Amino acid sequence: MAAFRTDLGIDLGTASILVYVKDKGVVLNEPSVVAIDHNTNKFLAVGEEARRMLGRTPGHIVAMRPLKDGVISDYDVTERMLKYFIRKASGKTFFKPRIIVCVPSGVTGVEKRAVIEASNQAGARKTYLIEEPIAAAIGAGIDITQPNGNMIVDIGGGTTDVAVISLGGMVVSRSLKIAGDDCDEAITRYIRRKHNVMIGERSAENLKINIGTACRREKDVYMEIRGRNLVTGLPKNIKVSSSEMFEAMEEPISNIVDTVHTVLERTPPELAADIADTGIVMTGGGALLYGLDKLISERTGIKVNIAENPIACVATGTGKALDWVDVLENSLLDSDSIVER
Repeated sequence: MAAFRTDLGIDLGTASILVYVKDKGVVLNEPSVVAIDHNTNKFLAVGEEARRMLGRTPGHIVAMRPLKDGVISDYDVTERMLKYFIRKASGKTFFKPRIIVCVPSGVTGVEKRAVIEASNQAGARKTYLIEEPIAAAIGAGIDITQPNGNMIVDIGGGTTDVAVISLGGMVVSRSLKIAGDDCDEAITRYIRRKHNVMIGERSAENLKINIGTACRREKDVYMEIRGRNLVTGLPKNIKVSSSEMFEAMEEPISNIVDTVHTVLERTPPELAADIADTGIVMTGGGALLYGLDKLISERTGIKVNIAENPIACVATGTGKALDWVDVLENSLLDSDSIVER
């Protein structure tokens, strides 16, 4: 049976899209990948089905990510993808839904307008934007309306957002276009350089998830992967260790930790004291990288807590913000205010 209206919160991520339905929670979590037939311009697959096609398609079919570094890189494809996910999450409704979409804290006005227009064209009655650190804090169960300092480190696929939040707004923030995807690319380069083997995007991600580490483990763990030998051109199996993963990802991880340190240095003393008491909260898929919380804690001298469900945290906070529109009116940007600007 059709519902009257279903309000949605959307975590429009570079790597995956999560949709939160009011009173139901996160109902959809799929890769933000689409497969398009160039001859007919038709969508052949969206989400997980399209992700399985990455690096495996014939010439006329392209599996692509229409979002890069947390922002829209292909407007038309993003709009069509959003329309698909909105319909899938909300089902049949009599009225268009209100939608809150989260964006990285460092996006420009033009990038914000692109997100709002894509969402409205995809079927939203009205679109609001919320910045990722605010959404992550709400999703982690933090009462951001209090005059207390809370530090959020949200590591996604395309961006890392670090912010200090108090009284419903961001006091200090920094958005870094280095995150999970950069770690995958660093792994691919390392394997090519060290083993003379070319591996695909999915293999690099599997290495990162299974044996990736931000600090050296007491005991090495290993994983076997298959790639193409760059000398012979033939398939080759190699065994990779967690120590190699530490070396491969050292540069992007150092950049993330440096950004956390920089934001702390710019934080007002009273709020820094609050953060020292309560700790830093990590959200996003990158929070699950082995040893990253320990590394940040060692560098800053502050305990680091990983949110209960870091991957769904931003989507949950985005959805919950639908109930907080009045309180968060300074943080939320709606379609009217963006157009006026």
